[in-house]
Amino acid sequence: MLTARPLSGLRVIEGTAFVAAPSGGMALAQLGADVIRFDQIGGGIDYKRWPLTREGVSLYWNGLNKGKRSLAVDLRDQEVVELLTALIAAAGNFLTNFPARGWMDPDHLRNRCRELGRGDLVMVVVTGSHDGTTALDYTVNCSVGYPAITGHVDDPRPVNNVVPAWDLLCGQMAAMGLLAADRRRLIEGGGDLVTIALSDVALSTVGALGNLAEVQVNGDERGRVGNAIYGAFGRDFVTSEGRRAMVVAITAKQWMALQVATGLTEVVAELAEDLGVDLADEGERYLASDRLCALFEPWFASRTLDEVTAVLNEHGVCWGPYRTVAQLVAEDPRASTSNPLFAELDQLGVGTHLVPGSPLAFGGEGALDRGAMVAPQLGQHTEEILTGELGLTSAELGALVDRGAVALS
Repeated sequence: MLTARPLSGLRVIEGTAFVAAPSGGMALAQLGADVIRFDQIGGGIDYKRWPLTREGVSLYWNGLNKGKRSLAVDLRDQEVVELLTALIAAAGNFLTNFPARGWMDPDHLRNRCRELGRGDLVMVVVTGSHDGTTALDYTVNCSVGYPAITGHVDDPRPVNNVVPAWDLLCGQMAAMGLLAADRRRLIEGGGDLVTIALSDVALSTVGALGNLAEVQVNGDERGRVGNAIYGAFGRDFVTSEGRRAMVVAITAKQWMALQVATGLTEVVAELAEDLGVDLADEGERYLASDRLCALFEPWFASRTLDEVTAVLNEHGVCWGPYRTVAQLVAEDPRASTSNPLFAELDQLGVGTHLVPGSPLAFGGEGALDRGAMVAPQLGQHTEEILTGELGLTSAELGALVDRGAVALS
C-alpha cells in the first residue's frame, strides 16, 4: 500500500494571482508537494476577491490556495527579493504568472539562481497571450467563438461560461509542464523555462475539438442548439413540478436504456420507419432530435423528479438533474463526506465546510487520502520558512519584521 502522496519531496515556490496559476499550485500541493506561496504584506490583488464571508474573508482566495504554505513579504524590498531568490534556488521549482520583469525576468532569475548554485531551475511562467499581450479567461473565452454558439436559437446574445474553464485548464497544464520539466531534469539533468499562454490553451482546445476544421474544411459555422448536444441525442426535459433533467443517449446502450425506461421503444421504431432513417445512428438521432424530444416530453411532464429519478436509475439511463448549488449540497450524496474527495474541515476565519482534495485517487482500494486541506492564513508560515528553510536567526527575522519587510500572521 502507498504510504506517501505521489509528490512528497517536491518543493515549489509560487508567486501568483487569480485562478490559473494558483489552481496549478494547489493541484501540486494536494498531491503532496510542498508549495510555498509568497504574497505582498496585506495580501495581493486577489486576496479580497468575491465571494466573501460576511466578515469579508475571501472564499475565492481560500478555495484556490488549500494546502500551501504562506509567506507574507514586502516585494519592493531588495533584501526580501534576495531571500525569495534564495528560496527559489533552494527549491529548484518556480511557478508564476506575475509580470516577467525585474527580478522575476526569467533570464535574470535563472542566472541569479545559477550564481547561487542552482543551474537547473525549472521555471513555469503563465502569460495571457503568446505575444505578451494581456488576457484573462473572460477576454479569451469571448474571442474563441464559444459564447456565440452558446445559448438558445431564438436569442442572438452571446452567452459567457460562468466557469473560468480556460483558467482551470491552464492551471492543470502548468502543473503538468512543471512535472514534465522535473522528470526531464531527473533523467537528463538541467533545468527548463516552460511558458504557457492562457489564450493558447483555449485555441488548442478549439482546434482539438474540431471547431477550427469545421469552419476551414467544411465551411460551416455552427449555430446555437440550446441545451441540446451537438451531433448526438441529448437535451433537457421538464418534470411535472418544473424541475429539469438532462438526458444523454450517445452510445447504443444509452439509447436503448432511454427507450425501455420510458416505454417508447415501439413508438421510436415507428418514427424511424416514418422518417426512413436508422435511429441507431448517433448522427441521425441528432437530426431527428425535435421529433424524438416531442415523443419523450410527455413522459417527463407527467412525472415528478423523484419518479423520473427512480425509473431512469433503475434502467441505467445516462442523465442528471438540473440543480442550484444549494440543491447540490442538499440533494447529492457525492457532495458530502461519503465521497472520498471531500473532508469537512474548519477553516480559520471561514468556518466548517466541505473541502475537496485532489480528484486523482492513487492506490486503488487502499487509496491515500485525497489531500483535502485548508488554506493558510496570510503569512502563517513566514517565520518557519525564513528560519527553517533559509536559516535566518531570530535577530535577523526580528529586524525584518521591525522594518516591515516581512509579516507574521
